[in-house]
Amino acid sequence: MVAAKAREHARASIAEVNLGLTEVLGMRLDSTRLAAGVLGGFVAALALSVAQGAIWVSDKEIERKYRVEWLTMKKHTPIVEDQRINRYVMCVARDIINTLDEEFKALDWEVIVFDDPAQNAQVMPGGKVAIYSGILDVADTPDALAAVIGHEAAHLTQGHVMERERRAAQSQALTMIGNAATGLGGMVSDATMLAFMLPFTREQETEADAVGMGFMSKAGYDPRATFYLWKAMSEDGERVSEFASTHPAPDTRMSDLVPHLTTALTQFNQAPESGIRPHCGT
Repeated sequence: MVAAKAREHARASIAEVNLGLTEVLGMRLDSTRLAAGVLGGFVAALALSVAQGAIWVSDKEIERKYRVEWLTMKKHTPIVEDQRINRYVMCVARDIINTLDEEFKALDWEVIVFDDPAQNAQVMPGGKVAIYSGILDVADTPDALAAVIGHEAAHLTQGHVMERERRAAQSQALTMIGNAATGLGGMVSDATMLAFMLPFTREQETEADAVGMGFMSKAGYDPRATFYLWKAMSEDGERVSEFASTHPAPDTRMSDLVPHLTTALTQFNQAPESGIRPHCGT
């Protein structure tokens, strides 16, 4: 009798322990589901914020970033020492700058020719322009150089630099979301980098071409040199121009510019009547 009662008591104890374990496991499962639900809600809310542009980078933050980048470039990238070249490039740049609205004309412009074989140029907020010496091999006339500098100035006046940085900030946010949701880390980062790796969008490049051609024409430079420039770049088989490789295909961009040529030529022909006569030369 005693042994039977003992066995019954033991079975009851085991049943209680099993019930307790079931309750604990259930609580853990509920906690896991709750955590997953909270994380899912956070990821969804963050993704919506990115999509709606709620993740914002201020102009001051962007300007601060580029100020550091510009100072770093000047410190670590060789600068062309030939003052004749520097004066020539600055002369063309000054002519372009003088055609801009006062808001941009009043910027603290700094145009530097870096001793680098890359056929490229870039503009930064605040009027900082980097001309890589390699581009002078194809932009080998004042008119062609004016096309390059006018294009870069247009990126600044049309707000393309700021737009690109905000797009990059959204890319970084999307990477964080993807990592949190999937744990794939680098794969998600690589995918977002592919989406945002080009400096500017096709639409921005096309706009910069057209607006830049207007700037050079008002400054008294022949807008037909723009077509010469892109043709020269497309025919340079030894080196692939970075300036061209990140832009629409030369044939495409020349076709896009044709509708703007008549207006540009009119401005170019009117420039001497206004006393505008470029005098820059190497």
